[in-house]
Amino acid sequence: MSNNGGGAVGWAVGGALAAVMLPVIMMVAVGGNVKAEDDTNGDGVGGGLKSGSVKPEYVPWVLKAGALCDVIKPAVIAAQIEAESGWNPNAESPVGAQGLSQFMPGTWPNWGKDEDGNGQASPFDPADAIMAQGRYDCALAKDVEGYKNRGQASGETLDLALAAYNAGPGAIQEYHGMPPYTETQNYVVRIKSLIPKYQSIDDTPGSIPPGQKMAMPLTGNPPVTSPYGMRLHPILHVWKLHTGIDFGVPAGTPFLAARDGKVTFAGWSNGYGNRVVISHGTVDGKEISTTYNHMSAINVSVGQEIKVGQQVGAVGSTGYSTGPHAHFEVMVNGQYVDPAPWLGLK
Repeated sequence: MSNNGGGAVGWAVGGALAAVMLPVIMMVAVGGNVKAEDDTNGDGVGGGLKSGSVKPEYVPWVLKAGALCDVIKPAVIAAQIEAESGWNPNAESPVGAQGLSQFMPGTWPNWGKDEDGNGQASPFDPADAIMAQGRYDCALAKDVEGYKNRGQASGETLDLALAAYNAGPGAIQEYHGMPPYTETQNYVVRIKSLIPKYQSIDDTPGSIPPGQKMAMPLTGNPPVTSPYGMRLHPILHVWKLHTGIDFGVPAGTPFLAARDGKVTFAGWSNGYGNRVVISHGTVDGKEISTTYNHMSAINVSVGQEIKVGQQVGAVGSTGYSTGPHAHFEVMVNGQYVDPAPWLGLK
C-alpha cells in the first residue's frame, strides 16, 4: 500500500524508488492491456485454499477475510500477504508499513480491529492484520466498481482493487483505470501470478454436457465471431488457417477449462499473447490438448492439475489481436482440429 493505503510495496509511488522492486513476471499482461474496456468483475479464483499452502494458524483468518466480498477470495488474500510481507508478521518497511499486510500507521486505525480478542488491535497481530486487509480490499473493490459504473475507470475489478491497495484509490480515478506506475503494475502482476499457489482446484466444479467431449470454455452462450478454417488474417493480411474458434466476449471474462487435465504451458507466446495449454491425456486413443489464448491474465501454472470448469485465465487482447476475444483451440496428436464438434456446436 502507498501512503494512501498501507502496503510496503507502494513506497515508490509519488516518491523515491522502493528499496525492493518486484520483478516483472510475464504471467499476466498488466501494462497497457490491463486498461481494456471491461465491465466484468473477474475475480479469477474460487472460495477455498489449497491444502498446506498457508500455515494452519492463519487459515481460519484467511478464509474469513476472503469471504467478505465476491471479488477478494482467500487465494487473493494469501497471495497479497506473500507479496507484501513474505508472511512475516513482524515485517516493517523503511517508510513504516507494518505487519503481514503492511499497513501504514496512518491508515491502520481506519481498518484495524481486535479480531482475536486479545485486548488490542495491532497490525503486528496476524488475525487483526488479515481481517483489516480483507475489509480494505473489499472497500477498494466496491470503490472501483463505482468508478466503472460511472464511466470513470475501466479494467478488471480485481486488478484495479489491488492497484488501489498499492497506489491509493485516487490514482485509479486520476488515470481512469490502471495507473501508469511500473511499480504498481508489477505489484498486480506479482499477486496474480501467486494466486494459483494458494487456490484450491476443487473450488469450481464443472461437468461436460451429455453427448459432448468438452464443456464450453465460457459461461452462457457466447457468440462465435470467427470459426475454425482458412481466412484472411486480420493483422498479417495473408490467407492462413485460423486454428481455433473465436468467441466474442468482453475483456476480463473468465476463460474456463474445457476438460480435466494438466497445464503444460502458461505464459507469453508471441502471436498468442498470454496463453495456456492443457493436456487432457488420451481420448479414444489420441492425445488431446486445448489452448486458451490472448488472455489479459493467467490464473494457473505449469504442472497444475485442472478440473473442467476451472478458470485458467481472463479474456483479453494480448499478442496478435485486434480486440478482446476468447481464442480457443483443440489439438489431436499435436495437430489443430476444429473445436466445434468437441464443444457440441456441430
